[in-house]
Amino acid sequence: MMTKQEKIDFWVKCSDMDFNTMEFMFAGKRYDWSLFIGHLMLEKLLKALFVKNNPAEIAPPKIHKLVALAEKSHLPLTKEQENDLNTFTTFQINARYQDYKLKFYKQCTLKYTQPKIEKIKETRQWLKKQIY
Repeated sequence: MMTKQEKIDFWVKCSDMDFNTMEFMFAGKRYDWSLFIGHLMLEKLLKALFVKNNPAEIAPPKIHKLVALAEKSHLPLTKEQENDLNTFTTFQINARYQDYKLKFYKQCTLKYTQPKIEKIKETRQWLKKQIY
């Protein structure tokens, strides 16, 4: 059985692996997938924060909406942070479901993706400060 800290560290380690994948995908010009993985990376950090801020016996919810995870993690958000998390949540929807994929792929140019990746990186740093 994992301790609470081991659970937190597990989620953060998985998130760090996704961060590297996000950067690899971005460097490889797979912009749609870099945004998708960026969402997953933030989701895992929020799940680490959920573990930190809730009783040890409660597992993180199996949801993908970042704002909902933040709320369940007792993380206060500014309106800007809420808007950013809502935007990032669309990346997992658009990259996951077939009917959205092609449209999302075409939207994900360097000009569109680069500022989003930078914002994801900023959010990552902020979330890590909330965890540790």
